[in-house]
Amino acid sequence: MAKVRLSLVSARNDWTAPLLSGEVEPQGVELVPTISDPSETFWRQLNHGVFEAGEMSIASFLIAREHGIEMVGIPAFPGRRFMHTELYYHEDSGITTPETLTGKRIGVAEYQQTASLWTRGILEHDFGVSQYDLTWVMERPEELSHGGPTGFQPPPGIKFERMTDGDTLDTALLARRIDVAPAMRAIGREPNLVDRATLRPRATGDWSKLKPLFPDRIAEARRFVTAHGYVPANHFFVVRGDVHERYPWLAFNLYRALLEAKEKAAARVVASLPAALVFGREYLAETRAVLGDDPFTYGVEANLPMLNDALDFTFEQGLIKERPDVHSMFAPELGTL
Repeated sequence: MAKVRLSLVSARNDWTAPLLSGEVEPQGVELVPTISDPSETFWRQLNHGVFEAGEMSIASFLIAREHGIEMVGIPAFPGRRFMHTELYYHEDSGITTPETLTGKRIGVAEYQQTASLWTRGILEHDFGVSQYDLTWVMERPEELSHGGPTGFQPPPGIKFERMTDGDTLDTALLARRIDVAPAMRAIGREPNLVDRATLRPRATGDWSKLKPLFPDRIAEARRFVTAHGYVPANHFFVVRGDVHERYPWLAFNLYRALLEAKEKAAARVVASLPAALVFGREYLAETRAVLGDDPFTYGVEANLPMLNDALDFTFEQGLIKERPDVHSMFAPELGTL
């Protein structure tokens, strides 16, 4: 029987590379991969649905499904990190700790992106800083926003602004037009057509005035894992709804292939110290000490605490009107794995 030819879009990292390179082949599938930065991927998929399967933002998935964009989830999470620890503040802002963020202006690339979702949720639940006590300033213009196809509007009560076209997270923070932001996110990233900061030269200014909100990221990671038992994921994989209806076996086969790709990558950890580790190449021992041997666990049941918190945050923050059951996010035969 001929294989199903399937277009799949994803960023390349240590965990996905064996699939994207063809080293791992999903059973019954001839994969046509496109390697793409998530910022472009999600904008293209949410606006145009051009790929049949691929990586997707968890928050945007939940919002899009509520607006009738059909996708079926696969519980393979290609990247995890402590997104709240990526915040930098300007030392003249008066910020010293997370608790002193109240009343400040915080920059985000995209209000509804899952990184922003986790940042708001953790600041509120772990540090007592309400999302309503900050002004949220978004870098992406409406036409390049992931929220464009679902008619994004800031939830009631949220203080929300968009940056002017000349600004990026870095330039705005260096010039004190905002007080805090994940300002280093564009450094070292490949340019993409959605994030302005990746298309422009590095911002000029006194970078020594930008200070990490969490100076000891490993200590904060230990605290978070001890308190919550997981590392937040911001993306997973999905199959477009019409494709799943035509090939209901496909999601399971893709999950098996993604799991095999992760296991191949994990076997190479000692030799290559993959960059996908939460703390980077220099922190292999620390990563294992904090997270155990498998910091990138796949499957629904193993990730229930993380997934339920993501659902709670999406609902609490007014991005969806109804909170779905976690198992409904995934293809039926994957929902109990």
